[in-house]
Amino acid sequence: MSDLWPIPQSWAWTRTENIATIVGGGTPDTQKSEYFGGDIAWITPADLSGYTAKHIAKGARNLTEAGYQHSGAQLMPAGAVVFSSRAPIGYVAIASNPLCTNQGFKSFVPEKRVSPDFLYYYLHRAKPLAVKLASGTTFLEISGKRVATLPVPIPPLAEQQRIAERLDELLSDLDAGIATLERVRKKLKYYRTAVLKAAVEGALTAEWRCQHRATEPAAALLTSILAQRRRRWEAAQLAKFQAAGKSPPKDWRAKYSEPASNDTSHLRVLPEGWCWASLDQLSIFTTSGSRGWAEYYSQEGPLFVRSQDIRTDRLVLADVAHVMPPVSSEGARTRLRRGDLLVTITGANVAKAAVVDCELDEAYVSQHVGMTRLAFSDMGAFVHIYVTAPSGGRKMLLQAAYGAGKPGLNLDNLRELPIPVPPLHEQAAIVDAVEEQLSVIDHIEAGLEARLNSAQALRQSILRHAFTGQLVPQDPNDEPAGELLKRIAAEREERARQIRAAKRPKQKPRTPRRRVAKN
Repeated sequence: MSDLWPIPQSWAWTRTENIATIVGGGTPDTQKSEYFGGDIAWITPADLSGYTAKHIAKGARNLTEAGYQHSGAQLMPAGAVVFSSRAPIGYVAIASNPLCTNQGFKSFVPEKRVSPDFLYYYLHRAKPLAVKLASGTTFLEISGKRVATLPVPIPPLAEQQRIAERLDELLSDLDAGIATLERVRKKLKYYRTAVLKAAVEGALTAEWRCQHRATEPAAALLTSILAQRRRRWEAAQLAKFQAAGKSPPKDWRAKYSEPASNDTSHLRVLPEGWCWASLDQLSIFTTSGSRGWAEYYSQEGPLFVRSQDIRTDRLVLADVAHVMPPVSSEGARTRLRRGDLLVTITGANVAKAAVVDCELDEAYVSQHVGMTRLAFSDMGAFVHIYVTAPSGGRKMLLQAAYGAGKPGLNLDNLRELPIPVPPLHEQAAIVDAVEEQLSVIDHIEAGLEARLNSAQALRQSILRHAFTGQLVPQDPNDEPAGELLKRIAAEREERARQIRAAKRPKQKPRTPRRRVAKN
């Protein structure tokens, strides 16, 4: 153990089993309500998720006496240090009163010459060591046998207390600073949502509209898009007839299918000059990637955009896959162009969206990504803002998603999505305003992230100094840890002797023989 890191001469390396009693936990039958709701405090790892306090009194549920008796849990005294041993490893708290835990803990009842506060802080520092001792395929778990071997550097008792007091002081100040940073980050999230809401509802450009009253209304833009959409379809049909050497049949134009429209009576009233349209009305087509492309994955070649590449609502090509599609594949229909709108239609990232905002040499989308080619590619940025707005398209798409285990959207859900359409010039003004405000938020968030990372690094530095003897000075008058460990061992042996003696059957006193008088 001495090769882990150097410690002062007055300290000593040992193992947790030598300074504490290790206690497991248990859970009664959760189907029996009579086992829960009593007065016995019972902790699970879920109770410590996000828990930042040093001490804990109880969890979400208590056990009844019957539940305790049928659980296998062991009641521990106040001062016990609970330590989660799986899912995940390393949650730590000190019991402020007697309590027990479920089987997700291997807790420590420290000897009276070991400070619970010192052990609490050390277990935070020792989490990587515990993880190394763990095993498991589904999730890592450290057994009671292995947690007993976890190495601990033990200072003299008085120094343990000085270290814990100094850590209380330093880390409480640090935690207060982190809490402030987290509150600011949370407010920025709300501000981002407010910016997007104002953008898609027209509040962000209210002044712009007052200054540009002569702007062509969105209804005229929609009419132009629909006319262009039809002309493009007719041109494609004529090209097919020509390629086949045929003349167009009579009334062939009547076969044109109008794009899906929406009943807007239940939708909110839009600002002057705006109009509602379905995504289908604004697009040339909506499709998704081809199935069965996994066998065409390659180390190089055209890009293959998957749902994970747009999970941040932006197209991130840092870890994108590549494919070498076969010549006979139908992949050409999903070859991406600048301005295309991408929406995840299956899986955990459902309804995440991105717009292709750069030129791509050759790229395709997977079957889990829906692709919409807008009639005017310049509209892509605004439509993306609306689709990702929590109060706008994102909310509608999530409401339309089906399936609990693996939620999904079909292409009709995309085509029928109502889009508020501002005039084209106002769309550009909205995009500029959103980008300006979100760039400020991004900058502040990046600064907060850097400060939070620095705070975590400082925490680790403080703990490292604490457990290498550099946080508080050593006192030569303190009893060396080696002597402390000998006292602990002697006290434990005496307790064990007393227990053995208590279990030894008592001998019945001998009854004296009665003498028989001689006549």
